[in-house]
Amino acid sequence: MADEPLSAGAVARRLGVAVTTLRTWHQRYGLGPSQHVPGHHRRYTPADLARLEIMRKLTAEGVTPADAARWAKQGPGVELRLRAGAGRDGGGQTIPVGRAGPAARGLARAAMRLDAATIGDTISHALATDGVIATWDGLIRPVLAGIGERHVATAGLIEVEHLMSRCVSEAFAAVARSGRAGAPARILLSCADEEQHTLPLEALAAALAEAGVAYRTLGARMPVAALVEAVNRTGPAAVVVWSQTRPTADPGQLAAVLAVPRRPLLVLAAGPGWRADTLPAGVVRPVDLAEAVSLALAVRDSLDQSTGVDRA
Repeated sequence: MADEPLSAGAVARRLGVAVTTLRTWHQRYGLGPSQHVPGHHRRYTPADLARLEIMRKLTAEGVTPADAARWAKQGPGVELRLRAGAGRDGGGQTIPVGRAGPAARGLARAAMRLDAATIGDTISHALATDGVIATWDGLIRPVLAGIGERHVATAGLIEVEHLMSRCVSEAFAAVARSGRAGAPARILLSCADEEQHTLPLEALAAALAEAGVAYRTLGARMPVAALVEAVNRTGPAAVVVWSQTRPTADPGQLAAVLAVPRRPLLVLAAGPGWRADTLPAGVVRPVDLAEAVSLALAVRDSLDQSTGVDRA
């Protein structure tokens, strides 16, 4: 029956998330099952499921989990209340950045002004001072998530997102150009088929360049056949396939890479689109940019040891 309480496994299947994700939402944000029968596991009621559906939708749109949980607890109709609330706090004229520091708040203000020069200068300074990973995690991601949050609330800020994305791309491209040249490209970076979100992949490319790891990048919307052809022709040691959204995360793409004659040592399924329980055996899903870079460095160092390259 539609109104029967559900187990955690059943809810996870309904939402398309892992049971561990439900456990995290329960422990951190209080979005857990509310029905309790003595001697039995707690069960999710229809009201619990409705809150979790809001949580999943908002986090998929880039809203921080803490804020998404706060709004999810308000129940159905939250999007209408979000829109109304945006009008009360200045019509959405600020970009929330959570607990990020003053630099992120300044970057958010520059983004709202469409001040490309200040955006570029702020990001470039952070990259030079803190490096790619810290800049991505502590500066750029909070602002991009805040823009996404405001878009959910107001259906606006598209122009802000486009300008911010262009400035971020330019800054990462500058880092990539200044990276080590001449070394064999051992890492192949690609978006999944029909995936158009490239900024996280550009962040990884810049981080690899900063670490002295040569790579090739194929960009957005890479058909499976073309990706397989590129792997066959270049023989990379590692392949990273990025998926931002669930519709682009077809595990068959990864299986095709694993089946090529010159199979890579490492295949990474990067991005929130992938579900861990659907990945083919042998595929690794990095939790963040730092782990993806660490895995790439491990592959490079392993190859260097096998070929006698000395990096001392």
